[in-house]
Amino acid sequence: MENKICEKEVTIGNADGLHMRPAMQFVDIANRFQSNIQVSNNENTVDGKSIMQMSMLAATVGTKLSISAEGSDAEDAIEALRELVEDKKFDEPAPDQEAGHSEKK
Repeated sequence: MENKICEKEVTIGNADGLHMRPAMQFVDIANRFQSNIQVSNNENTVDGKSIMQMSMLAATVGTKLSISAEGSDAEDAIEALRELVEDKKFDEPAPDQEAGHSEKK
């Protein structure tokens, strides 16, 4: 079985950042894969399958995270996590969609 290493930089786009609910979503998806998953915010590198370690990243909106996966399903893992963070934004509002923060131009 071939071991692949993939890496992708993502930007936190939901208004409240990586608080416990989105961190748990991330960990749930990461744990679906065999690959080892590491997440870095340029200061700390943590295990993407550990809720305790993910919560230490304290990633707010706009924070860039580097996600790396090593294993036979690394590409699929990276794409699923990128989709959660950047496309779905953890199913939470973006900063400009948050109630009370809409601005008319």
